[in-house]
Amino acid sequence: MLLDFFYHLRSRGLPVSIQEHLTLLDALRRGIMPPTLDDFYNLARLVLIKDETLYDRFDQAFGEFYQPQLHALEQGKVLPEDWLRQTLTRHLSPEEKAALEKHGLDKLLELFRQRLQEQQERHAGGSKWIGTGGSSPFGHGGYHPEGIRLGGPSAGNRTAVKVWEKREFQDYDDQQELGTRNFKMALRRLRRFAREGAPTELDLDGTIRETARNAGMLDLQMRAERQNRVNVLMLLDVGGSMDDHIAQVEALFSAARSEFKHLEAYYFHNCVYETVWRHNSRRYDERLDTWDLLRKYNDDWRVIIVGDATMSPYEIMAPGGSVEHYNKETGAAWLQRLREHWPRTAWLNPEPRAYWPYRQSIAIIENLMSGHMYPVTTAGLEEAMRYLSR
Repeated sequence: MLLDFFYHLRSRGLPVSIQEHLTLLDALRRGIMPPTLDDFYNLARLVLIKDETLYDRFDQAFGEFYQPQLHALEQGKVLPEDWLRQTLTRHLSPEEKAALEKHGLDKLLELFRQRLQEQQERHAGGSKWIGTGGSSPFGHGGYHPEGIRLGGPSAGNRTAVKVWEKREFQDYDDQQELGTRNFKMALRRLRRFAREGAPTELDLDGTIRETARNAGMLDLQMRAERQNRVNVLMLLDVGGSMDDHIAQVEALFSAARSEFKHLEAYYFHNCVYETVWRHNSRRYDERLDTWDLLRKYNDDWRVIIVGDATMSPYEIMAPGGSVEHYNKETGAAWLQRLREHWPRTAWLNPEPRAYWPYRQSIAIIENLMSGHMYPVTTAGLEEAMRYLSR
């Protein structure tokens, strides 16, 4: 049972084990879920997928596997009415549900069944048959105040009461860009725990040990909470081409503030030169010499530079190349100083990796960073944290 489904998931690169497959079969035999496709999807994902970064890949594989059943549906051979009825009403507001009943859900399903039995060819632009671009309640790419969208894109009206093949998870694949929650998960790989402060946490092992020594008389032992003691310095590129990545960098910065107790942040533009600043509104009045930055934070700090590295090569390689001022020393010289002072330095680039070969400045900075430039994806950020945690 479902052996083809198991092999299909494995062929799509999902690490599904035989034991997990047998657990899924056992759950189906025990009848712990209604016999609907929607509930089977949720059960299969729960049992088979242990890494949430694979949810989107599982969605795609699941849709591919059930595509033949969707084709059979369009040919009038299959109509999972229970699944349709449950999911039709699950995501609607009470007002929408009332309106749907008023229009007649039973009639809608009956009409759908009739169309499947009667239709013999493809239709487009009509008001009756299952097709595209029309005003029929069945199909996709058109408009109807209520209907069932099948197997294709919406026209943007978002009025379908059910959409076949809709993927619910698109944020956790290794190549997807991240939100604040995902940033937090990846940043947690960079940790150095230590116990400090008041003893507020129960020491279970110590309590058991001391209670045994007291011949069974309870002796509670407390200890300080473990805290992440890693020191992180963030240097953030701001302005210019970075305006395209504001939301993403804000999410990263917010996650870093939440995850790291010891975090310091400064700004620069395009490349690090002789000064940096804490507040962009005072960037011309309150600057910090980069030499002072090097003296202030010792080599125990981990440094994360965030920028798209997209600029003129002269801004990196030539004195006076900065677009804002005359820099006596090149950006390359300053980056070299940073890496010598902080051996654990990584550059996070929000620009998609596919664009990197077409940006000469990215290649230059990646070389200056000895290859330690990482894309802002789940896999890229986790790789950067592993490098910084060494």
